Amino acid sequence: MPAGQEGPRARYREQTRSEIKDTALRQLAESGAGALALTRVAKEMGLSGPALYRYFAGRDDLLSALIRDAYDDAAAAVADAAAGAEEAGRSPRARLHALGGAYRTWAAAEPHRYLLIQGAPVPGYVAPEDTRDRARAVLGPFLPLFAYGSPGASVSALVTEMEAWLAADAGVTEWVARYVPHAASDTRRSAYGLAGAVLVWAQLHGSVGLETAGQFTGMGHRGDTLLAAQLHLLADAFALD
Repeated sequence: MPAGQEGPRARYREQTRSEIKDTALRQLAESGAGALALTRVAKEMGLSGPALYRYFAGRDDLLSALIRDAYDDAAAAVADAAAGAEEAGRSPRARLHALGGAYRTWAAAEPHRYLLIQGAPVPGYVAPEDTRDRARAVLGPFLPLFAYGSPGASVSALVTEMEAWLAADAGVTEWVARYVPHAASDTRRSAYGLAGAVLVWAQLHGSVGLETAGQFTGMGHRGDTLLAAQLHLLADAFALD
């Protein structure tokens, strides 16, 4: 086959994969990840089941693609907020709020995608190994905010555990060094960053997870107000400016 014909074919394949994923996302929004099935996607698109298997090997392959996309988009939202806050010369505390707010905005806009990566596990599905690095990319921009903080006694035990984790897992050490290169040889600073990122992860998913699941309905607060209060407390724990 002439090389010139490969381009359009490849573009058509990617366009069709994109349409399949869009259809699957609509179904996720309606029924949740547990109800996702290639046969249902194929029926909505007017395709045969076997035709869909030319683009995805099965339900789990499609789920993995959707999960990768969700992590990548969440990471992009946080990275864009980090770049904007840095360019504006904002303080570490203000940057923390900017990054946390960007993540919440992304999740609130597409709760079905947030719940796909942070909600209840899909029965019988095992996520591929590369999703761990994508998840870490979401938290990466938070690491430098805490690495140069001054954590108080309330988080000292967690800092100690993070030091042990860094010593035991080279992959975690590489991840922290990628975002906080100046602290690569300073285990204590790296542990500060890691402790802060782990706490952010817990705070974000405590607040954002409840909000996207509709648990704040009928209560007297807004989701952004609650998250801002939580992030202020976290900034205080690390004495962020």
